[in-house]
Amino acid sequence: MSKAPHLTFDLHEYGVSRGHLVVPGGADRGELSLPVFSLNRGEGPRLLVTGGNHGNELEGPIVARRIIDWLAEAQTCGRVIVLPVLNPLAVQAWSRNTPLDGLNLNRVFPGRADGSVTERIADAVSRVLLPMADTVFDLHSFGPTWHFPPAATTHPIADLDLMARTVRMAEAFNLPLTLVWQHNDTAGMFDITAQNEGKVFVCTEFGGGTVGADNLAIYEAGVRNALMALGLVDGKAECPTFRQQKSTQTLETRPSDELKSPAPGIFEPRCSVLDEVKQGDLVGVLHPMDSLSTESIDIRAPGPSIVLGIRSGAHVDVNEAVALVARPLKL
Repeated sequence: MSKAPHLTFDLHEYGVSRGHLVVPGGADRGELSLPVFSLNRGEGPRLLVTGGNHGNELEGPIVARRIIDWLAEAQTCGRVIVLPVLNPLAVQAWSRNTPLDGLNLNRVFPGRADGSVTERIADAVSRVLLPMADTVFDLHSFGPTWHFPPAATTHPIADLDLMARTVRMAEAFNLPLTLVWQHNDTAGMFDITAQNEGKVFVCTEFGGGTVGADNLAIYEAGVRNALMALGLVDGKAECPTFRQQKSTQTLETRPSDELKSPAPGIFEPRCSVLDEVKQGDLVGVLHPMDSLSTESIDIRAPGPSIVLGIRSGAHVDVNEAVALVARPLKL
């Protein structure tokens, strides 16, 4: 048996192929076989679609499976590789991180061949699949304790040409929001590894980690729109309806746009995602629960902005994020 990560089929074979990406075993567990779909229609764009990077974000794997069923009839050129579940151990446990080693797959790229199981998954994807693509769509949702609008996101990129191409690709999803997200916790992200190799990488974020028919319909429409924009399929882009509106906007957010809890307690939202707020507007209220004599604390907007994400359904610790805001992008 090969000690190196490998595919069980030839990606260059014309037409539909199905098989597995084999991740070698290590000291912590045996090898993994990740199901992979490929449709090669010859010359054209080369796209990699992945889901299940975080195990408690389940829309991505479902949409990836739906796209597989659609591509067989719709794809006219190029090659699309779909890996619906990057981290099956985390998905099976409905956990953001891999239970076996406690690592976040999206913080260990490009991985290590001699590392723990999470690092070996990242290594296999980085060495076997990433070189075969020019563009990557990594399908996420925003985790089970946040409300977040349907969004195609990227990070600031030093290469301005790649940055412009990536933003255009993100906008082609035609989702309600395109977001350029600047934050400090980027070491080891799949995005950064791909972008360092000059590839266009778009990460979709949506919802709150639960699966609903309306959310899935919007998500799938966005991915189809992007495939059309790449020229892989023919058709007319849709404009999905979100909160009774058909509109798109491109925003940016920085680390300072993260509103944090000043004390432990339960956060009560007083606004919704994509609401416009002015400086001082009430975003939510933090209710301390360790003493009834402690007054609730208002969380207010730091300036004119748009509510990007809102925390709900969980007790928060001091200095934990409760809301995100953003503003129109200025490239």
